[in-house]
Amino acid sequence: MSAPLQLSRADMQALGERALAMVIGHHEGIREQPTTTSVSRDEAMRLVHTPLSEGPTPPAELLDLLARDVFPNAFRADHPRFYAFVPSPSNFVSAVGDFLTSGHNVFSGHWLASSAASQIELTVLDWLQRACGLPESAGGIFVSGGSMANLSAIVVARETRLGGHDPQSVVYYSDQTHSSMSKGLRVLGFNKPQRRMVATDDAFRMDVAALEAAIAADRANGMRPFCVVANAGTTNTGAVDPLPALADLCAREGLWLHVDGAYGAAAVLHPRGAAALEGLDRADSITLDPHKWLFQPFEIGCLLVRDARLMKQAFRVEEDDHADYLADVSRHIQDDVNFFERGIQLTRSFKALKVWLSLRTFGLAAFRDAIQVGFDVADFAQQWLEASGKWELVTPSQMGILTFRWRGEGMSNEAIDALTARTVDRMREDGYATVMSTILRGRPALRLCPIHWDANTDEMAATLERLTRFAEMG
Repeated sequence: MSAPLQLSRADMQALGERALAMVIGHHEGIREQPTTTSVSRDEAMRLVHTPLSEGPTPPAELLDLLARDVFPNAFRADHPRFYAFVPSPSNFVSAVGDFLTSGHNVFSGHWLASSAASQIELTVLDWLQRACGLPESAGGIFVSGGSMANLSAIVVARETRLGGHDPQSVVYYSDQTHSSMSKGLRVLGFNKPQRRMVATDDAFRMDVAALEAAIAADRANGMRPFCVVANAGTTNTGAVDPLPALADLCAREGLWLHVDGAYGAAAVLHPRGAAALEGLDRADSITLDPHKWLFQPFEIGCLLVRDARLMKQAFRVEEDDHADYLADVSRHIQDDVNFFERGIQLTRSFKALKVWLSLRTFGLAAFRDAIQVGFDVADFAQQWLEASGKWELVTPSQMGILTFRWRGEGMSNEAIDALTARTVDRMREDGYATVMSTILRGRPALRLCPIHWDANTDEMAATLERLTRFAEMG
């Protein structure tokens, strides 16, 4: 009797070749595809919802269904003209890394299970720590994304500065901080008075004077400030908070400085990015998402901590947790790095392989050039908009992001805001490029984030011409 879940070698070969061809076709033909496609829930049910059958279905039929009905009906966040949100401009080598990780099913929760794989993860972490200017004492962990990295950073900060949960403790972050921070704080039990949102200046950077005043007021009211969250490239505008001034303030006040660089921290590999991120090296912890400006496929985030020992202190498995099944792990490898002691997960995959494989394949200079593309195309978009005379720049090109809205001479703000929504819809229906809006100071603005390594100014110009034409339709 054959094993119930085993394919023959020939069947595995055929399935693998078909899947590989699909992925290669996606990469080679992506420019000819629309940037976004979506269907209604009813239509999606009609296309893919079926009862679970008792018998087998030929894999070729299932791949046909995926190729016809699933992959085409999605945002293509790796499309060179996907300028919305924060794209995930992947590369083929990293996709192969994900395949190898899944195919070998490496458990990377502790050293005993994956010593060489763990060392690759530590090597990539070391590259990122050095790039961010952190000391030899630093350490880190790869997680699912910025949301989990931010949550984990607060856990380390809380254990380090407070020794555990304290209902009087306060975390400070700006009104431009990613929503994952507020969500993570709620999950960790911080109630609303403990989550202090600080105003930003005209450039959407955290107002240091306002932060200092909030800290003083909270101390006077018996609260216990312990952590400041700074932004290294906000999702809205690419703004970088004044990191040197915030580091000085945190040093004076004895506060943990966490830098949410999920979007922007990887730009430190480029001289322009490094200049914008001055002070990053003074952070106690940093969030960095390789599936953004390190051009990796979803999903991979990273938390870096100045003192790696504090991660183990925060996430250690204590004796009363009764993790008896880890006795052999603890007995053999007490001095080695166990990633379950640096984060929430025990079961975790070999997350760093795709980053390691692509960085080694292409080299650091290629990644630096890829970051340059994002800067250049965003700068070009700003110049085009300013030269047109028809658009108002809301925030300039910074860290590969800019925002703008229709001038609309003689139009009210309300009319311009309504036109902004219609322009977004027309652009999405057109399919050539994806441009979405955000809200800045209570008003919508169009937003571009052209950080794909294969983006170019010709396609950006064609996108802006379309936006202008759609706005002129009224």
